[in-house]
Amino acid sequence: MKKRVLFLCTHNSCRSQMAEGLINHDLGHRYQAFSAGTEATRVNPRAIKVMQEIGIDIATQRSKTLDEFDQERFDYVITLCGDAHERCPLFWHGIERLHIGFHDPSKASGSEAEIMAEFRKVRDEIREKLVEYLGGK
Repeated sequence: MKKRVLFLCTHNSCRSQMAEGLINHDLGHRYQAFSAGTEATRVNPRAIKVMQEIGIDIATQRSKTLDEFDQERFDYVITLCGDAHERCPLFWHGIERLHIGFHDPSKASGSEAEIMAEFRKVRDEIREKLVEYLGGK
């Protein structure tokens, strides 16, 4: 049976969405990944674009709040930003809860090329850290 992992961020628009897509793509044979936020917004178009660049389509994913998963159980609940880490309940239907933080690419400034470079950097960091962590479990 696949282990279930929930990625949490504040707005469920960038980091948690990319993490959900990456884990379902790279480790989908062992994990089923989901994402949510302390607030729901929309999936950032730049996150969709940088994921498409590596062959992963997250365009059909949507921003969700924790309430949507209230009665569900997870093997891991992983916060990806400090705000979600602070606001997430200590025990939230997860056997293991941990924080693996990443910079918020939606706060990047500069030219479009510079902003997209930040999205790519965060995408690659998420892939490296989360696949390494969950792949070793």
